[in-house]
Amino acid sequence: QVQLVESGGGLVQAGGALRLSCAASVRSFSNRTMGWYRQAPGKQREAVAVITSGGTTNYAESVKGRFTISRDNARNTVYLQMNSLKPEDTAVYYCNAEKLGRTYPIYAYWGQGTQVTVSS
Repeated sequence: QVQLVESGGGLVQAGGALRLSCAASVRSFSNRTMGWYRQAPGKQREAVAVITSGGTTNYAESVKGRFTISRDNARNTVYLQMNSLKPEDTAVYYCNAEKLGRTYPIYAYWGQGTQVTVSS
């Protein structure tokens, strides 16, 4: 059974930093694209950052230069380093993992999410 467990969320002041972690219990972790998404109250879930099995990264325009996604295949973990946080970054952050053989991100496994709150 696939399990994704996010951690590292919390309350931080604007300009501060947080590091999110997502521990994945999944076969062939290193072969999967991994992503971080977020959903703010009243808004749709949006992609924040994605990292492919080969290490290629993509970021939402709103977080470029502030957030960094990385992965540790030995630990089956993906990270999101968030610097220079803004109040508009407040959201529940979700980790997801590619379903091998299916179109990502239409088909993906999802974690339960971790709350990030940035105060002004």
